[in-house]
Amino acid sequence: MKNPESLSQSSNHPNPNSLPTDKMVTGAGAATSKKRQRAVHAANLTASSSTRSSSSIVLDKPGPNPIHKPHDPSLPLFNDVASADVILRLTVDPTLSDLTSDHSPDDVVLYLHAACLRRCKYFAALLSDRWQPRNQDGRDDVVLAAPYRISLEVPPAPGAIEARISLLRLLYSDDDDFASTINTAAAAIELLPVALELLFEDCVRRCVQFLEAVPWTEEEESRILALVPLLSEDESKDLLARVSGTNNSSEEMLYGLITSVIHNPNMAYVKAFVAKLLREFSARDSAERVLERAFQSTFKVVKESMEDYTRPGVRGDHNETEAIQRLNLHTAMTNGRHLLWLVERMVELRVADAAVKAWSEQPSFTADLQRAFRDDAWRNIVPGLPGVLLRCTAKLSSAIASGTILVAAQVRKKLVNDWLPVLIVCKDNTSPLTPNNRPLYLDLEDTFLKIISTLPMLDAKELLQQCLIFSTRNFDDCPHLVMAFNTWFRRAARPPQGI
Repeated sequence: MKNPESLSQSSNHPNPNSLPTDKMVTGAGAATSKKRQRAVHAANLTASSSTRSSSSIVLDKPGPNPIHKPHDPSLPLFNDVASADVILRLTVDPTLSDLTSDHSPDDVVLYLHAACLRRCKYFAALLSDRWQPRNQDGRDDVVLAAPYRISLEVPPAPGAIEARISLLRLLYSDDDDFASTINTAAAAIELLPVALELLFEDCVRRCVQFLEAVPWTEEEESRILALVPLLSEDESKDLLARVSGTNNSSEEMLYGLITSVIHNPNMAYVKAFVAKLLREFSARDSAERVLERAFQSTFKVVKESMEDYTRPGVRGDHNETEAIQRLNLHTAMTNGRHLLWLVERMVELRVADAAVKAWSEQPSFTADLQRAFRDDAWRNIVPGLPGVLLRCTAKLSSAIASGTILVAAQVRKKLVNDWLPVLIVCKDNTSPLTPNNRPLYLDLEDTFLKIISTLPMLDAKELLQQCLIFSTRNFDDCPHLVMAFNTWFRRAARPPQGI
């Protein structure tokens, strides 16, 4: 900001905060705050013995803002021509104006009072005794020219002049009147940069306090973040706490949501909502890590439950052993459903690569399933368990067969090799086909045969021989098996191709 004596003087401004509060900065130069050192669009404030020749809007009706409470008679009236000792002109900075515009905004002239203006550190420094002439008798009391003229240059932004008038009105108000003016986030955002510019600490504090306590729109949040660098660390910490997370806060939140919905009953609608969040989550890598983490922990519970069921370590009362076995099956069933939901989400988001690899490295788990499904105990306890686990297998296998998930041939072979025996056991223990029903395992047969067709000839030969169980009494009921063998024989008949 420029000095109050001359438009041309602009250097070596003293700092008002370096002096006692009753002795503000004097001398030529801009009044700035050493405490804040704020890089704001400072208004150009100058004193002049004559007014500008441009047209002016004079607010010639003194009085407080209509939305304020009745005026305190102990305070001067805002914009009172009769009693004013300072004339302040608000004018658009010509160096920042739009040169292509034919219209020049009118100036605004305000009749103000030094006693009120001194509430603002900028004006307190500007009007301090070192800036003013002394009495001829050498006394220290300040003699202001009557009236003292100041010009304040304003950026040519919409609402810039109005924001400064609102702030100047607050200099004539007590603390209760702040609530009448700073009553919306938009109002606080408009006033805050002006208060920072003119070092009106009470207004800065009230704006920050209000913004910290009220909701923001997305646009308001962007504007507030742009103002945060102008605030001190203490002023900005509460605002930043609302918008700044830790490095992994998003992942922890997402994992918490997934854990909550998969471990609570009757959460179908919530599962649908979380599935939508996952689809729309902007950071795909984070979603992948969260889903993999949930998949691994849930899969571990299923495997441990089936291991405890097939190899119980309990010795003693038969009824107690049976109760524990039932609990193991129920635990496997419940977490199997959760696992299916997670697999569906991973396939949907195309982030199931790790799940496929984990599913293909389960010789021990699939052996436990074969042992469990060969007896009849599970039928009356968890009849849906084979279907749930085969659906997980089908989801992952279909993604491989369709090219949604690309994995190495060795992974494809291991997946079929481990899960084909489980499919065969399930087929042997499932009711026969009906004309209008195509069971899940037939779809899985077809998918396995498609995957086998992608393997090297020797690997395909080994696995195809295990698929003979897919055949039925009616030759027409297994076209997928016929096609798979015909494809293999056609390729086998081709002469070796040199490289």
